[in-house]
Amino acid sequence: MDGALRRRLEMAARARDFLRAHPTQEAGEAAALTRLEELLERTKVLDEQQQSGLEVTRLAVVKRDELRRKLQSTVLGFLANVAAVAARQNTDLMIKFRLPRPGASNQAFLSAARGILVKATTQRDTFVSQGLSTSLLEDMAATLTEFESTLEATRAGRRAHTGASSDLRRVATEIAEQVRLLDGLVRYRFGDDAELMGAWGSARNVLGPFKPKAEPQAGEAEPPAPGPDTVTSKAA
Repeated sequence: MDGALRRRLEMAARARDFLRAHPTQEAGEAAALTRLEELLERTKVLDEQQQSGLEVTRLAVVKRDELRRKLQSTVLGFLANVAAVAARQNTDLMIKFRLPRPGASNQAFLSAARGILVKATTQRDTFVSQGLSTSLLEDMAATLTEFESTLEATRAGRRAHTGASSDLRRVATEIAEQVRLLDGLVRYRFGDDAELMGAWGSARNVLGPFKPKAEPQAGEAEPPAPGPDTVTSKAA
């Protein structure tokens, strides 16, 4: 949630608190306040959904980068070397792996790695005779499945975040309309009460409640007001 939106929602919460502190028996105003309360509760749910989507995306990116480094630096390079050795010893084998570029997209990396896995699986016995661990291909397949799941998690996290952000903007617009409606009701009820109208205006200030000017601390004298004998100097 961006700062401007959060400040608007905090303003609406202060308006709600003001109205709760000054209840009314009017059914229309009570219904308007109830609707504002419902909308503010909805923003809490959406904010949590937005933050959850961001966290899911972040964790998926961290895990995916870890898996990609593991595959790129160990498994794929090792398979390429095994394939080269096997091809030199058996000229009938035309095994050539095209390793994914370091800067390739995650989807391109996944496709290239799966292609290598398929080729290596077809020559499994030959590779094992050259020193390949019998479990490496199974581990590679599991790692690629986990890698693909991080792509799906990223897409799901972004959908959740984007959907919540869009809904938050819509709800915020409705909240602003509700506060404007309540503003008219408050002015009708308290228009002649300067103190309450000041409190309402402070609550409705988007940048935050009004702050009174600082007063002198106990024992601290106020600066004297300029008198008739006070000389004001001006720079030459």
